Amino acid sequence: MFINNVRIYTEEKKFRSGSIEVQDGRIAKIRYEETDNGAERLLHVMEQYEIAEKGCGAAGVPIEKNDAVVDGRGCYALPGMIDMHFHGCKGWDICDLPDGQNGEESAVIFRMWQEIAEYQASIGVTGMAPATMTLPADRLKMTLKYAAAFAGQQKAGKAGGSRLAGINMEGPFISPDRCGAQDASYILSCSKDAVTQFIECGEGLVKVVGIAPEKEDALVLINQMKNHVRFSLAHTDADYETTKQALEAGVCHVTHLFNAMSPWHHRAPGVVGAVLDAAAEGKELMAELICDGFHVHPSVIRTAFQLLGEDRIVLISDSMRAAGMPEGEYTLGGQEVVVQNIPERGCVAVLKKNGSLAGSTASLPDCVRTAVWKAGIPLEHAVAAATINPARCLGIEKEQGTISVGKWADIVLWDQDLKKRMVISR
Repeated sequence: MFINNVRIYTEEKKFRSGSIEVQDGRIAKIRYEETDNGAERLLHVMEQYEIAEKGCGAAGVPIEKNDAVVDGRGCYALPGMIDMHFHGCKGWDICDLPDGQNGEESAVIFRMWQEIAEYQASIGVTGMAPATMTLPADRLKMTLKYAAAFAGQQKAGKAGGSRLAGINMEGPFISPDRCGAQDASYILSCSKDAVTQFIECGEGLVKVVGIAPEKEDALVLINQMKNHVRFSLAHTDADYETTKQALEAGVCHVTHLFNAMSPWHHRAPGVVGAVLDAAAEGKELMAELICDGFHVHPSVIRTAFQLLGEDRIVLISDSMRAAGMPEGEYTLGGQEVVVQNIPERGCVAVLKKNGSLAGSTASLPDCVRTAVWKAGIPLEHAVAAATINPARCLGIEKEQGTISVGKWADIVLWDQDLKKRMVISR
């Protein structure tokens, strides 16, 4: 297969005109035009846009293709995106477990995972590490076991869609003071045994564990298990000093920066201040950022990219089961959620009981567009935050995250209005 006449997003995070050859599901060759200067940035910026994918392929010259050749004239060729923090989509949540013991539950769970994976792949997210909620420990263990089984089916070629690269455990080791849409009644004490059991149930899929470092024994747990899992500052009310101790102990990730954590105040810099200082000191650190148009103001998005740098930002959707679905009432972690459309902004999900934000309904590609159009982030930087950065967090950068010879042929074609034209997965 040949993908011709495209602006390829290179390993150097620039765009160069060229073509891509695919063989046996992998990138075999990349050819660049000799006259290309490799310095093109976003050509067309729109002030308003639709969140929905509907009609995204209508603009521009139609892509011509046959079994062997795709003419992507006028399109960007981007690496397949990787969403390492979302809870569900298309009416499903990854923590959904069927009732009954009639033997049919496994088929239901497999269908759920397959529909989630197919939806993500259809929008250009070819790798995923969805997030669990704060739920009863037994339910979390079952969720991890089913996830591991689905990942095994994908590896065996019995399931398709976006590849399950890991699980991000947002709870249950969080603070009740910053629980947000999490159910505080299921919060657990910090325990090496609990984390070990989760890792074992997931058969290596658990890549990130959220933790509030102010909790009793949190720093002890981080020191004990930091070589087995990536710890993330999550749903925490920690002050600056406690957060610095956690970062020094081995925390190297931040769950949705600015959201569900102590605020960044000029006299009490809190979690954010400690994270920014650690980054300035050169510490290995990645920070998730929800760019759905509701969770973080465009000015703050710009600030995060400026202070942390594009190599430390991971764009996430944090989507819940209403992603890809109409307005209405849904649930998240057992709590009632209302989803309604806000003109010119898109759909917002809030807890019915108090109006708190309850995840998002955006996709990761939506978040990339929001970062570019609303916050003015260069397309090259926004793409890195949705591809190679999460790949590094999940330890899959040798197979995914860039358009490179030898890697899986996960390629998304966008036109110059950043609308999806084609998704190629292997």
